[in-house]
Amino acid sequence: MPDTTPMTAKARASSNIAFIKYWGNSDHTLRIPVNPSLSMNLDGLYTETTSTWTGDTSAHTLFLNGEVITEGPALKRVSGYLNDLKQRYEISGHCVVESSNNFPMGAGIASSASAFAALALSATTAAGLELPEHELSALARLGSGSASRSIPGGFVEWQVGKSHETSVASTIAPADHWDLVDVIGIVSAEHKSVGSARGHAMADTSVLQKARVASAFDRFEVCKQAVLDRDFETFASVVEMDSNVMHAVMMTSVPSLFYWQPASIGVMQAVRQWRADGLSVCYTLDAGPNVHCICAAADAQAVQTHLENIAGVTKVLTARPGGPAMLINA
Repeated sequence: MPDTTPMTAKARASSNIAFIKYWGNSDHTLRIPVNPSLSMNLDGLYTETTSTWTGDTSAHTLFLNGEVITEGPALKRVSGYLNDLKQRYEISGHCVVESSNNFPMGAGIASSASAFAALALSATTAAGLELPEHELSALARLGSGSASRSIPGGFVEWQVGKSHETSVASTIAPADHWDLVDVIGIVSAEHKSVGSARGHAMADTSVLQKARVASAFDRFEVCKQAVLDRDFETFASVVEMDSNVMHAVMMTSVPSLFYWQPASIGVMQAVRQWRADGLSVCYTLDAGPNVHCICAAADAQAVQTHLENIAGVTKVLTARPGGPAMLINA
């Protein structure tokens, strides 16, 4: 008789903030990006996911932040992902997934990145697999492109690649390479109405997307070298430019995507003034209204204090560079 003993594993994965953005796919099914990206894992902002494979063949079960999800896009997305894993690795039965975040979901803080990185590690481990980092990165990418970057630790590059096996992320520098802090001004914790997956599919409708992609490779190289050299001046310039260009593509997509809110613009303008006044700080926004203020650790308290005094900022989160996805005790 087959072994019907449930197999369980629990994993934790950090969110990440992209310095050079991922926006648009050359292959939407495999989520292979049109340009390379560069990011930093965020220590202390994470998803914890427990996966349990059972011997029966009923539908997969999903709990998000303690609530059972019986229908809707989240369940459909996770179930589809698990079915793909079953087919790739000949896993039988169904999976019970219990996942929780310690930061707002769907608000531009890469919750899908940490979620699918944690799911990739916990689900494959619970199935008895011990996969190398590059393979886990590729598997996480199938659930959410940016999740590929939450598998390795520290400062991470995601190369485009030409296939499922080669479009993977890897560490360019460990978490302790550069003492940066991401001070996040929360403008809205609400789940965005248009998710990143739909946004990626819409990218090519913008007249600016081709120009963004063509210039992204140079920005990637400049930013990578700035990180390796700890060159904040160059880093700040290219990071803000890349964020602005991505949002310009979003705003000129059909239909238009306006993630910025008035307070978002207020923070961006303030950050530029703070830098002119001598603070080592720059801004970047993912697909959401919340502003990531990347700064030198020595300036983090001043940046946080400034953010707390800006109208429309309801909360401030801080995170230093974080490590890789990892298994934890249940």
